[in-house]
Amino acid sequence: MSDTASTSEALDRASEASKVGSRLRTERERLGMSLRELARRVGVSPSLVSQIELDRVNPSVSTLYALVTELGMTMSDVFGDFPGDRVVRRLTDDDGGLALCPETRLVLNLASGVRWERLTPHSDRDVEFLYVVYPVGAASCPEDALMTHGGKEYGYVSSGTLGVRVGFEEYELGPGGSIAFDSSSPHRLWAVGEEPVHAIWVVIGREADPRDTTPPPALEATE
Repeated sequence: MSDTASTSEALDRASEASKVGSRLRTERERLGMSLRELARRVGVSPSLVSQIELDRVNPSVSTLYALVTELGMTMSDVFGDFPGDRVVRRLTDDDGGLALCPETRLVLNLASGVRWERLTPHSDRDVEFLYVVYPVGAASCPEDALMTHGGKEYGYVSSGTLGVRVGFEEYELGPGGSIAFDSSSPHRLWAVGEEPVHAIWVVIGREADPRDTTPPPALEATE
């Protein structure tokens, strides 16, 4: 594939809708939660939740994490899974391979152009293994609303400069830079300078919110 074709395909993938709305809506409805109630719990407007569920607006990193946590989901639930022909198969393996081609990864496009590509061919509830892109000026969340969630994060920057705030500490990671931190510490990621950031990111043990989100049993009618 030529460099021009590769660039065009990357731009097309970056402009796609996140395509997470139907999964979020299905789980919200399964829980018997109204759109307005979910918005209240997450701290955003009902209009924004509606637009996200309809895939008309891509959520920010922090909003997606908040929605997933509130609904008791995992990122594996949000990504979904591959159709069989996307996995690189071994000649002797009829049940699906272990490898992926770059052009066939599952992609989530988020607000401000942030892109996540899942690096595993199958969903894994315990580990998120991602290739991430932060365009110039992009950030995971506003400066005054840092993210927190379960698990531990490990990042490696392959190009560009990534700003990382963890608690009260700030770091700038250039190519080859890496970082590891507890995700329960308030944190924020952003692109520094005039070059997009490309990085490999791993989150281990990002458990969903432990609250019980199972719908209550229906009450039986009494005579």
